[in-house]
Amino acid sequence: MTTEHTETPENTGQAAPSPAHPQFAAALAELGLDVEVRRFPDETRTAQQAAEAIGCEVSEIVKSLIFAADGVPVLVLMDGASRVDVERVREELGAAKVTRADAKVVRETTGYAIGGVPPFGHRTRTRVLADRGLLDHALVWAAAGTPHTVFALDPTSLVAHAGATLADVREPSA
Repeated sequence: MTTEHTETPENTGQAAPSPAHPQFAAALAELGLDVEVRRFPDETRTAQQAAEAIGCEVSEIVKSLIFAADGVPVLVLMDGASRVDVERVREELGAAKVTRADAKVVRETTGYAIGGVPPFGHRTRTRVLADRGLLDHALVWAAAGTPHTVFALDPTSLVAHAGATLADVREPSA
């Protein structure tokens, strides 16, 4: 009788693979960022689901949303409790028309599916706007490339690594 031996991170001395999407894990490594990536058994496709899984406020979740400004993809980073004001985005970009990008454009632009788009580490270089409201928090949580994974970072660092321009693009409160 023989016993099969399987190499695992525990018995090779290697670090366990990151639960982040491989493209995003590579971006973290390239940026020299050592962040904890949390994986959840259930998808956290909405800000509310992510906040419940993490145990934080919905406003501490970063939504990474792709829009098309005159047909050119743009990423908007918004807190999970707010909605993007498309007219404010249009004004900020000086565009004639801004619309939500469809799932195909999101995947082609970022390399990720909707619900798992991180704030950086995308397939293509895209203009990024970050709503100033993100800076109201000490720590924010964003997708790590899949609907099952998140990571935390201070918002100033997140905005810097995303190459974002700070803007006021949230819908006014009612």
